[in-house]
Amino acid sequence: MTQDLIARAQAWLAEDPDSETRDELAKLIESSDVEELAARFSGTLQFGTAGLRGELGAGPMRMNRSVVIRAAAGLAAYLKAKGQGEGLVVIGYDARYKSADFARDTAAVMVGAGLRATVLPRPLPTPVLAYAIRHLGAVAGVEVTASHNPPRDNGYKVYLGDGSQIVPPADAEIAAEIDAVVSLNDVPRPESGWEVLGDEVLDAYLARTDAVLTPGSPRTANVVYTAMHGVGKDVLLAAFARAGFPEPVLVAEQAEPDPAFPTVAFPNPEEPGAMDLAFATARRANPDIVIANDPDADRCAAAVRDRDGEWRMLRGDEVGALLAAHLVTKGVSGVFAESIVSSSLLGRIAEAAGLGYEETLTGFKWIARVDGLRYGYEEALGYCVDPEGVRDKDGITAALLVAELASVLKEQGRTVLDLLDELALAHGLHATDQLSVRVEDLTVISDAMARLREQPPTSLAGLAVTKAEDLNQGTEALPPTDGLRYYLEGARVIVRPSGTEPKLKCYLEVVVPVGSSDELDAARAKGAELLAGIKKDLAAAAGI
Repeated sequence: MTQDLIARAQAWLAEDPDSETRDELAKLIESSDVEELAARFSGTLQFGTAGLRGELGAGPMRMNRSVVIRAAAGLAAYLKAKGQGEGLVVIGYDARYKSADFARDTAAVMVGAGLRATVLPRPLPTPVLAYAIRHLGAVAGVEVTASHNPPRDNGYKVYLGDGSQIVPPADAEIAAEIDAVVSLNDVPRPESGWEVLGDEVLDAYLARTDAVLTPGSPRTANVVYTAMHGVGKDVLLAAFARAGFPEPVLVAEQAEPDPAFPTVAFPNPEEPGAMDLAFATARRANPDIVIANDPDADRCAAAVRDRDGEWRMLRGDEVGALLAAHLVTKGVSGVFAESIVSSSLLGRIAEAAGLGYEETLTGFKWIARVDGLRYGYEEALGYCVDPEGVRDKDGITAALLVAELASVLKEQGRTVLDLLDELALAHGLHATDQLSVRVEDLTVISDAMARLREQPPTSLAGLAVTKAEDLNQGTEALPPTDGLRYYLEGARVIVRPSGTEPKLKCYLEVVVPVGSSDELDAARAKGAELLAGIKKDLAAAAGI
């Protein structure tokens, strides 16, 4: 077994085009580090609907140039099989370690396969790439990014010509073509032949960002902004300047791209401590609102002062409802959509406004495909506010819309918290929370799902489970997915493995009726108490 492992590692080493990972793998072979070699050669990174994502390093279970070249060759073969072998593939990338190398390798593979390739001029937000696909008439797009994953990770996200991320069966068909690549020596990789774009696509994207704002709307909100060491700053500042907002105050320590993400444990605004520097800046600058992007700027977070004057993050579901309410006041038409793990409040807002509403599986690859979509959101800080321009979540245009809402409320002498209270009075207090468990051993997740399937809970926090659905079977409205959904009296719970991280995620929502503004505080307390109880009982039921 050990000899077989060493032989596989040596075969991989012989083809590896990257001196850094070659050196790393040679040392592991030389030291006969069987445990580490086994971890890297126990299989291959699986290409799915999120593309590829994983830790950087040598071997087929890591993100590296060899894995990326195979992925690009598989995508090229898939496009040729679909009759698009002379089409254009546009490639974007973030500022993580190896991102520029992976983008260049992808361009070389596309040109070598007979396709045309064009690469964005520098590390730019993912929504610029999503916009560029349709703007340039490309047959596919690739974004090299690991979004808000830890610094040691990178990833590979694939879009087709409609500007949306891939969904089944395209993912499985591309994966089969990747598996069919026998040797890197079979993949032509010319040294040139692709185009590196100038700023024309970025300029076209920025010109479109104004479309999310109402002409003549107030633009007075003062903003503190953090790019979270990612690529959002320059594009967001340009968009805000075009729109006529005051220039945001930057969180200086996090303003420039840095793949080490030195000031945060995880570069995700939702993670504990990630917003500490932003709040410190806000205490000095006294803005109307704090806005954060994640490292590839497709997500947008917002924070406000609470009633005690302390800064707090708004939950993704709160921002989702606020933007929906803002769009309703603008008189928009079309369909509002969200994934099943997001708050049911959006459906109630849409119904009251006479707008269409749809629920989808998790991910913007599904939300963006809803017919007649006008606005889509997901609780993990993703908002699609201009689906005609970007069929994906977009943290830049979402930030503009948040700033416009804050400006409108400011002119009216109201706050974001006032609007949240009004929504609770109109539709009931929708309180949401998440039980999220990060694991080293993935069997913890599969064991928890198996346990819940074998012994589903009959009540949580004293609320009876009125209906339990195994989403593996699919529903009338949804294709099959690995997840469980429980309906309770006045509450809802969804449990699913994360598609991008080693996490089990449980999404909780309770709805507390509110008769008058005097009852809001009590309703909030009741909501918090129920969420805590559900979280405790669910953890026990899942064995986590």
